[in-house]
Amino acid sequence: MIIGVLTVDINIPFNRSLKSKRQVIKSLKDRIRARFNVAISETDNHNLWQRATFSVAAIGTDKKVVNSILSKVNNFIKNQLKVNILDSKIEIL
Repeated sequence: MIIGVLTVDINIPFNRSLKSKRQVIKSLKDRIRARFNVAISETDNHNLWQRATFSVAAIGTDKKVVNSILSKVNNFIKNQLKVNILDSKIEIL
């Protein structure tokens, strides 16, 4: 079994409150879950209005497939208009 973890630190530049941050985060997480069938959670920067850190986990039997899924998730986040990626890292366990 291969486990891959993508950690993404994002900026939400036009955000003005925690309430609007939660709306952006929830929408993004729901779309990622539905599209890629991965586990995703906000893991850091909970109380900052314009920052969030996601951890995304994918499990499979082939290292290339897991890495490909996480790369596609990273590209999906990168193409979102409401957020900017500050840092991202893929780890395969």
